[in-house]
Amino acid sequence: MSDAIENAKRLAAQRAAELVSSGMRLGLGTGSTARHFVDIIGAKVRAGLQIICVPTSEATRQQAESLGIPLTTLDDTPELDLTVDGADEFDADLTLVKGGGGALLREKIVAAASKQVVIITDRSKQVDRLGRFPLPVEVVPFGLEATRRLITKVAADVGCTGAIRLRHDRDGRVFVTDGGHYILDCAFGAIPDAPALARGLVAIPGVVEHGLFIGLAKAVIVADASGVDVFGDL
Repeated sequence: MSDAIENAKRLAAQRAAELVSSGMRLGLGTGSTARHFVDIIGAKVRAGLQIICVPTSEATRQQAESLGIPLTTLDDTPELDLTVDGADEFDADLTLVKGGGGALLREKIVAAASKQVVIITDRSKQVDRLGRFPLPVEVVPFGLEATRRLITKVAADVGCTGAIRLRHDRDGRVFVTDGGHYILDCAFGAIPDAPALARGLVAIPGVVEHGLFIGLAKAVIVADASGVDVFGDL
């Protein structure tokens, strides 16, 4: 990944970190952009920031622990003030595609428990219509092929077609989420009606969750070499 993109991600993370103050209950996102945010929060904690955080994945938990960030769970702290996370895509309505890092279920649970959700991205994640990035759908391993067929049918009903592939890790093994599930990456191309597709997917018994995040993000902070833009309200 280019230095310019990494710098943009860090700029967006720095802007989001300005929203964090002592006493907050904070959700920590997962992925390459969120990692920058966690690093920045770790430095602020070492400088005296007093917060409590809920990580959205085991990877983020390990990173936060290594930085000395105080952690809790949604069982002990079921309401959060702010979650900062990344996204694979976002559109003008601040609808997101998430799950490229495989943490979409926990990310959505944490987002839904938060008063405010702010997304941080580089400019490449901004799209006119969702679907350039394959839509991740988290599924239970049992009945995988039957679930895949139902996803194909539901998607076709709302005008989405394309390859649906089981995700594998870099070693060629089936990718398994923190919750013990599989992910099907759905290369539908442009999604004409994200809410309709979301409704169809959640009605499938084998689907645990999908990567369409609708109505959750209050703002998206976008950065590139020219600076930082904010879509929505901070």
